[in-house]
Amino acid sequence: MSYLHLSFYSAFALSTLGLAFHRTHLISALLCLESMMLSMYVALAMWPIQIQSSASTILPILMLTFSACEAGTGLALLVASTRTHGSDHLHNFNLLKC
Repeated sequence: MSYLHLSFYSAFALSTLGLAFHRTHLISALLCLESMMLSMYVALAMWPIQIQSSASTILPILMLTFSACEAGTGLALLVASTRTHGSDHLHNFNLLKC
């Protein structure tokens, strides 16, 4: 395994650990999800270069599009929940209430 692969795997693992352990605020969970998507994006962008193929060059662009949609949706949920609940603490949210 090269150092490049190790750095992508470690960035994804650290983001996953951050999501698992720092779940007090919604913004920290969204930042961990965004860093997971960023590490996957960079890995997918480097993959066609390593295998010397141009067949899968559309995958990073597609993933970047989905990541932008995810970030926009997450920020909209953050603003809406802050307006209704007063804070972005995850323990204040109850999914059974409307």
